[in-house]
Amino acid sequence: MSDSVIVVSCPTCHAKVRWQPQSRFRPFCSERCKLIDLGQWADEGYRMPAVETAPSDEELFGGSRE
Repeated sequence: MSDSVIVVSCPTCHAKVRWQPQSRFRPFCSERCKLIDLGQWADEGYRMPAVETAPSDEELFGGSRE
């Protein structure tokens, strides 16, 4: 077993963070960076682009119409 510690970048400020139990806010470097990220989620700052399509008759009416 290796004694090496994994080091990741903080998603907010990109500071190096040691991935270990003593790193309370991992993957963030601090509570401040964690709260900044939470605020982005709350303000809908993280969005995925999407193309909306109209539902088909089958999706609307649940099967074939006769």
